[in-house]
Amino acid sequence: MTKQIHLAAQLPGIHNVTVWSDPRSASQMAIGSFVHLARTAERGRFDFFFLAEGLRLREHKGRLYELDVAGRPDNLTMLSALAAVTTRLGVAATVNATFNEPYEVARRLATLDHLSGGRAGWNVVTSFDAFTGENFRRGGFLAESDRYTRAAEFLATTRELWDSWAAQDVLADAASGQFVRPGAGAFAHHGEHFDISGRFTTPRAPQEHPVIIQAGESDAGRDFAASDAEVVFSKYNRLEEARAFYRDVKGRLARYGRSPDDLRIMPTATVVVADTDEEAAAYADEITRAQVSPQTAIAHLEAVWGRDLSAYDPDGPLPDIDPEPESLVLKGHSVFRTGRAETARRWRALAEERGLSIRELMIEVHGGQTFVGSPHTVADAIDHFVQTDGADGFVFATHLTPAGLDDFVDRVVPLLQEKGVHRPDYTGTTLRHHLGLRRRPGTERTSGSAREAS
Repeated sequence: MTKQIHLAAQLPGIHNVTVWSDPRSASQMAIGSFVHLARTAERGRFDFFFLAEGLRLREHKGRLYELDVAGRPDNLTMLSALAAVTTRLGVAATVNATFNEPYEVARRLATLDHLSGGRAGWNVVTSFDAFTGENFRRGGFLAESDRYTRAAEFLATTRELWDSWAAQDVLADAASGQFVRPGAGAFAHHGEHFDISGRFTTPRAPQEHPVIIQAGESDAGRDFAASDAEVVFSKYNRLEEARAFYRDVKGRLARYGRSPDDLRIMPTATVVVADTDEEAAAYADEITRAQVSPQTAIAHLEAVWGRDLSAYDPDGPLPDIDPEPESLVLKGHSVFRTGRAETARRWRALAEERGLSIRELMIEVHGGQTFVGSPHTVADAIDHFVQTDGADGFVFATHLTPAGLDDFVDRVVPLLQEKGVHRPDYTGTTLRHHLGLRRRPGTERTSGSAREAS
């Protein structure tokens, strides 16, 4: 059976994907930028619009890491505004499970689901470092080994809060004068990380539970995805690696009583479209070199080497000195925090094998666009990737804000629709429906059973 391709859009902000120096780039803070990209995604019948999160501005050698685009507004506040100017597009946000509490997150997400008519999604993430924790009163209190146990209990607790209201609990009976059933919103959770009880303020939302998204790459993260997530973000956009990840995560679902259709795997991707493949390739190279500038290349190398390498030529060979694995020059960036000695070994071997300079190596390992070519070339490549089980769809991050998705929606999406692999129009109103996801078992509860479960 031909698979339907799921599409999402992301406005980048915490990585150096956006070429903010391009004269065509607009504000990363102005509501108009977010509205333009969200409406473009909805015009392309995308499943959802996604906002990532950074809880602290990264620092490079003690100074702000200026190669990031910084200044992102609060995710859920922005998505609430976007829900008012879209009608079907899902709205999904990263919300941290380390430096928040279940009650406040459950309330904010349930509110977003109400405001949007059932279009909310939650990317559950954890934080690993005390550096980020300094922004919060508890600081770096959580051992890294406890991140996933807390996240799992955090998610379970929010689900208990959402289930504390049954669909029939709001009576609004003018004749009797009774607005809600007596036990509405009552909850009690007693666990290792959370010990709370009371009444949840927000009645059951249209989706009952927002769509749960996850992005862990570790073995524990993959298990967490298989047990609890409904969408998984993946970094694997090279086909063979993507297929291996797809098989592994989908293969874990059965042990949790779930089927492959209960989870959508969506790698982050970029796209460059032009009239011909040759024009697209030239433009893609231009974009990549803007994203991986000489100073970006050195900064990425310093993050792995743990040394000041500013004296090295980015167009020259890698340093002939060894990394300092215990030294951290780039704080707040999870990509370079573990396995740096092994990373350095692989990079050095690749550079020697192919004769790559520092910048060429950084372009090879971090840069490059995922789909490049004419509209037909790009449409065929995306379709092949999905139909051969490399993914269920993609989250497209654009290099230009906010118009970076325009060509894709105008020139590639119609071809995918002609192929019959992408919807010509929305057929439902909720994000869960767009993704073809069923409600999780146990969410259909009667008025009494939700509170008895507490």
